[in-house]
Amino acid sequence: MADNTDASSHSDEAIKSHIENLVRTNLPNSAIYNFLLSDVRIVFATKGTVKARLTLTPNHINSGGGIHGAVSAAITDWAGGMAIATIDFRAKTGVSVDIHVRYLSSAREGDEVEIEGTAEKVGGSIAFTRIVISKVVDGTAGPIIASGTHTKYVKLREPTK
Repeated sequence: MADNTDASSHSDEAIKSHIENLVRTNLPNSAIYNFLLSDVRIVFATKGTVKARLTLTPNHINSGGGIHGAVSAAITDWAGGMAIATIDFRAKTGVSVDIHVRYLSSAREGDEVEIEGTAEKVGGSIAFTRIVISKVVDGTAGPIIASGTHTKYVKLREPTK
């Protein structure tokens, strides 16, 4: 799909398909995302919001047996970009300007987490996103593990003549 197609006229299925395509094609191009998120599953996407699920493996766990803080930060980075991509079907979601993560609880190896990324505002130069990582309990998002905000520079280059 084109980078700048307006997602407002597309169904949630088309938006989800776009995000799944980005996961399939872009994750292998990033060593850290491929290492941490190769098993991520997109479960829902609509304009402005994406939800994914991930089962934690030893790759996600710190020496104390809980989800590593760097993993939560990487998930915040990735989910912010995916939320931005739901807005207008863009493939390139910009570069990080600022990222904040609050660590509220933990999860262990084998636990499933739900990742919800929301694009709060996507402007001509800057995008603001909010991410919540929750532990899945009995099939639904339960206690919040971490929450974050992610600001990205998203200005698209003008075509050269």
